[in-house]
Amino acid sequence: MLSVDSIRYRLKPRDTGTQYRTIWQCIHIDIPLLFSILLLMSLGLFILYSASGQDMRTVNQQIMHIGFALIVMFFFAQIPPTTYQRWAPFIYAVGVAALITVLIMGHIGKGAQRWLNLGFIRLQPSEIMKLAIPMTLAWHYQKIHLPLTTKAIIVSGIIIAIPALLTAKQPDLGTAIILIVAGGSTLLLAGLSWWFISGSLCIIALCMPFIWFLLHEYQRQRVLTFLNPERDPLGAGYHIIQSKIAIGSGGLFGKGWLNGTQSHLHFLPEHATDFIYAACGEEFGFIGSLILIAVFMLVVIRGLYITIKAQDTFSRLLAGSLTLTFFVSFFVNMGMVSGILPVVGIPLPLISYGGSSMVTLMASFGILMSIQTHRKLLTS
Repeated sequence: MLSVDSIRYRLKPRDTGTQYRTIWQCIHIDIPLLFSILLLMSLGLFILYSASGQDMRTVNQQIMHIGFALIVMFFFAQIPPTTYQRWAPFIYAVGVAALITVLIMGHIGKGAQRWLNLGFIRLQPSEIMKLAIPMTLAWHYQKIHLPLTTKAIIVSGIIIAIPALLTAKQPDLGTAIILIVAGGSTLLLAGLSWWFISGSLCIIALCMPFIWFLLHEYQRQRVLTFLNPERDPLGAGYHIIQSKIAIGSGGLFGKGWLNGTQSHLHFLPEHATDFIYAACGEEFGFIGSLILIAVFMLVVIRGLYITIKAQDTFSRLLAGSLTLTFFVSFFVNMGMVSGILPVVGIPLPLISYGGSSMVTLMASFGILMSIQTHRKLLTS
């Protein structure tokens, strides 16, 4: 009996050869990427069940988030890259307009004004910009052709800065950093000179004293806490101190699933969201953390493979940027939970409880699948 993967659909012959597509390519699903994502989601539910105190209501809600996110991924995978390229400027403009609307009449929650209440759903426009910025930059570079010119770099800086500043104003520094990473990675892949990068870093370093006074008080406290958590062990430093205690107590093999004391006794704050990696380190130890990182890297490696195989500048830059943004997201979360980076409120992708960031992330994976499966397959 033939397996589904062995079925081939012969399409219209071309002068350069004949195209063959598997059934998965016909429905625009990349199996290696989907397998890695599902494996990561399964581990996430496994960890979340324990981190949430075995709360099935939380787990069931996360399953609903996953189900909806998979539908979004499938939908985005059906859209050809040429359509994304054509609509990129419009999506960017709508996203910026929504960010401005948020500052004027946005819904306030947990001290931040980040959402638009549309009645049937609360929309976070900054999540849209995670896709819109790299998409617009890739469209721009496809239009002007590479290599980068000084004018193109300036225009790119403006495209990145506008939504990043609007997001930081909400305030949402974590998402603003991700937006800068999404745009900066596209610039880097487009061939940004290392001399320019070094010069920019030097300028930023010189401007740090001025930037310090532009930060909100809680953001300054996060930086000071990162430098010395023990300065306020029961206040600003409590989160990171408890997080490091949880990770360190896990040792090599961990305390075992459902046996994490830091999260179950509520010493570890936000143990089901931003600090879920600490709960994982406590229960599964160093070995379990390595396995989780390895699964994350499976997704990254597949994303880089799709980037290399992309057949035009727009697709290559967009795929590379989305992959690097995913890498930075989980790297920053693990770094802040481990105490090697300041706490910026970035969830662990596909693991932390939540719906909005997961839907955006799965949309980006759908775009990656679209780029991979809409390629022209030529054989001799």
